[in-house]
Amino acid sequence: MNTPRPSFRVAIACGGTGGHLFPGLAVGQELVARGCDVSLLVSPKDVDQQAVRCLADEFEIVTLPAIGLAGGNLPAFAAAGVRSFLAARRAFREAPPHAVLAMGGFTSAPPVLAGSRAGAVTFLHESNTLPGRANRWLAHVVDECFVGFPETADRLWNPRVTVSGTPVRPQFATMDPAGARSALGLDPDKPVLLVMGGSQGAEGVNRLVTAALPGLAAAVPELQFFHLTGSAGLDAVKAAYAPLGRRARVRPFFSEMELLLGAATLAISRSGASSLAELAAMGVPSLLVPYPAAVDDHQSHNAAAFTSTGAAETLVQGRTTPEQLTGAVCALLADTARREAMAAAATRLHAPDAASLIAGRILALTSQFHSPVPSRPMPLKPRMRSPKEAVA
Repeated sequence: MNTPRPSFRVAIACGGTGGHLFPGLAVGQELVARGCDVSLLVSPKDVDQQAVRCLADEFEIVTLPAIGLAGGNLPAFAAAGVRSFLAARRAFREAPPHAVLAMGGFTSAPPVLAGSRAGAVTFLHESNTLPGRANRWLAHVVDECFVGFPETADRLWNPRVTVSGTPVRPQFATMDPAGARSALGLDPDKPVLLVMGGSQGAEGVNRLVTAALPGLAAAVPELQFFHLTGSAGLDAVKAAYAPLGRRARVRPFFSEMELLLGAATLAISRSGASSLAELAAMGVPSLLVPYPAAVDDHQSHNAAAFTSTGAAETLVQGRTTPEQLTGAVCALLADTARREAMAAAATRLHAPDAASLIAGRILALTSQFHSPVPSRPMPLKPRMRSPKEAVA
């Protein structure tokens, strides 16, 4: 029988939105490649559960009973935070982690606190230019911080801050547009407008684009569309695109985002940090529509950082008319040199070594305090642990 090789155990709290989950997954894959045992701590939300469903062969998946803070749900948020802490503590008693990495959002704080009490070295990553509430608080607690934008470094109170960029999964690399379009069932020789509102969709983007759709379709007859709506807006957006037939694809969610970005001539997108990192990795010019209700208006700050380099143009939701959107799209589709310049500027913002840098720093600091242990053999039938199991 082969003796399991020594490894570190790392827990990554990365649930809540795709913007937290997918960068955490990129770091997790890098750590696994370096021989670590990795647990992903996620929320019960559909976006998390769909994304991790096929990952149980590679990671242990622990679902924490966490919920986001919204409206007047402070008591429920606090109660869920306590339950999440107890769930994380229980999981860490069974398999104590050497390190815990928090990727931001409402799933972050309980695992970091439980990990710290278990003796783990603790880290966080902040992908936005303006740190979120959880990370502003956690920065006081963790051993090291990583940030996606250089200007964020001075906004976290921690003596050890590394500018890493925001990790993306390795499949996000420039590809042949014609091949990507063919794989999606689109005409390989015609341009594609990709509309995406983040992992949960965006009602404001859906409304703006569908209102502009008749004008866009008439102005650029060869233009094809791929629109990610989120589950809530699916039926209404499908109805708007129905007259276009095979020129349009409408989906609530799409797991192979690298294919969509590879096929895109131009993207209309929210400006969450993870979406921007993927746009940069694939070199896609974009029109950014920041989510106006984002905490501290951080999406506007993200968009400004991209727009200032020439990688994107920013449109303001509520002040941009369908006619203005049509004009902006048509102007860029007609100007190949401008799109190429935007694509080059976006590519310069890509941090291809972000996941490797973060994984390396985690292992370097963790090795100063812990020795690796024999890795645990994966169970014959890997499974995801529920909140009830974790707390019991």
